[in-house]
Amino acid sequence: MKRDFLQALRSRTLMLDGGTGTALQARGMHGCPELWCLAHPEELLAVQRAFIEAGSDVIYTSTFGANRPKLEEYGRTDVAAVNRELAQIARQAAGENRFVGGDVGPCGRLIAPMGDLDFEEAVDLFKEQIAALAPDCDFIVIETMIDIREARAALIAAKEVCDLPVAVSMTYQDGRTMTGTDPVTALMTLQSLGADVVGCNCSTGPDQMLDIIKAMRPYAAVPLLAKPNAGMPAIVDGETVFDVGPERFAPALAALAEAGAALVRGCCGSTPEHIRLAKPLIAGRVPPAPLPALPRIVTSASRFQPLGETFSAIGERINPTGKKALQAALKEGNLEPALVMAGEQKAAGADLLDVNVGMPGIDEPALLKEAVIRVSARCDLPLSIDTTNIQALEGALRIYPGRALINSIPAEKSRRDPLLKLAKKYGAMFIALPIGEKIPETLEERTAVIAELLASAERAGLGRESAVVDALVMPVSANDRAGAVTLDTVRWCSERGLLTTMGLSNVSFGLPQREWVNASFLALAMGRGLTTAILNPTIATMQNIRLGSMMVLGQDPSCAAYVAHWSAPQGETEGTPLFRAIVDGSFDTAAALAREAVAAKAPQEVLDEELLPALSEVGDRFDKRITFLPQLLQSAQAVQ
Repeated sequence: MKRDFLQALRSRTLMLDGGTGTALQARGMHGCPELWCLAHPEELLAVQRAFIEAGSDVIYTSTFGANRPKLEEYGRTDVAAVNRELAQIARQAAGENRFVGGDVGPCGRLIAPMGDLDFEEAVDLFKEQIAALAPDCDFIVIETMIDIREARAALIAAKEVCDLPVAVSMTYQDGRTMTGTDPVTALMTLQSLGADVVGCNCSTGPDQMLDIIKAMRPYAAVPLLAKPNAGMPAIVDGETVFDVGPERFAPALAALAEAGAALVRGCCGSTPEHIRLAKPLIAGRVPPAPLPALPRIVTSASRFQPLGETFSAIGERINPTGKKALQAALKEGNLEPALVMAGEQKAAGADLLDVNVGMPGIDEPALLKEAVIRVSARCDLPLSIDTTNIQALEGALRIYPGRALINSIPAEKSRRDPLLKLAKKYGAMFIALPIGEKIPETLEERTAVIAELLASAERAGLGRESAVVDALVMPVSANDRAGAVTLDTVRWCSERGLLTTMGLSNVSFGLPQREWVNASFLALAMGRGLTTAILNPTIATMQNIRLGSMMVLGQDPSCAAYVAHWSAPQGETEGTPLFRAIVDGSFDTAAALAREAVAAKAPQEVLDEELLPALSEVGDRFDKRITFLPQLLQSAQAVQ
């Protein structure tokens, strides 16, 4: 049914069912919903048929909480049997003319580093449930997710265990999930990873959800789903009631379809009457066509970064090459220096961070995975994952809570094809490195290799929009024409709409005062259309040249970034080093500073003067939606 469901979705706006849980509560449901439904199948069947009779094209299985952790709370371990039986009831209600979505909700535990659930354990939990649902369903729907990490785990599980279409729906409050992800970031992360439908559900009424759909629509390469509550709940005479009745709900649901939602439905509190009144307003609508290709955007867990609209700086410092102190720390498994570098580069204006831990004497797959987890939890910039170890790369891509940039994929076939396969599986963008058996020296040689590399990517299912071409920087000290050929390569790519990058520092190898050569080369390359560069943003000259060039090239409207940079106050954030370490969530640093503090004064003074005020500051930032649950938990860990 995969083709049938997606075909139907392209041809008309589909009406989902309504608030099954609240409808069942009205019929006496209590305790574990899934087990109550198994004990009262006639009640579940009646509710699902009522929604179909009201006009629903799709019904969900009553399996939202039918995963192992939640069922074990009620003494049940027969996860597959529970899901199969409930899916069969939904299929019986739907018949052959309606679609069935296998409903998968959160597992009830947070994934590390916010919680104690290992990512792969989460994937396995979801696989167990989805494998049981798939035979009786037309698609899988992963819904009410508050954490992009868990949503990714469930999506990966679905893609690895069945070939059904997968919809993923997040839930938002004040424009972000509980763990800090905004709708566009979630959309880009999920659709690049292979979600066939992306949307939002629960937590808001239809009017508030309209802004979320409008925000996602310009970036959507897949159909969108909107499933609002029937307003907000309140307790009246001991019962939960919702404040948007069918008459108000129906036109609001139609407005969501008008804004771009291809699947619409009521969530909590919506009844068959809500669906019945909305159906005539939805019927006959044709949803807007999704974008033909994925936008050129990378993401972290809480931020999206378009590439190509303006110049983007990729911070290069998290790399042990030539850094003895960092090498020593990494060999001991100490990632704190890398985390400090992440914060410094963000403060200096980096847009992405390159993460490389490769060196002799370490377990690179394990260390890179841990680095990606820790850096992405500490810093909200998207990551460029930099390794020649394919096992390390896959482990990092799998765990990374966003859409990463791979640095890099060479033209050499034996390395190219496996890496392209990984980029496709995990939805990553990649740096296309035009080096095969040898380094191409002339413009003609380079463009031929670039064309073949991009053609290989397209054969692997990756369009040109996923690639960032490395223009290849070679030392001008060894070849007078090296710089000119690189600049010509940038221009050639720019004229064809290709994204470009380069590692700047190579150009000045072997020369004195390298900083000035690098900065001059950056300005020249930006003038020819360079869209990104791998550089050290903490060097003032580099940052100043970058901002000045962006301004002159018209990439800084009203000169705002340039003026803000020179108007920004200088100096450190207020507070003691221990206070700042807690606010930043630097728990390794905080532990060392706390030991120093209690050696100098009474522990109670340290608590009253530094720890509690720092926690208060973190709480204020959380209340103001400046920071989110991951940062809050890290600060709590730092205090511990």
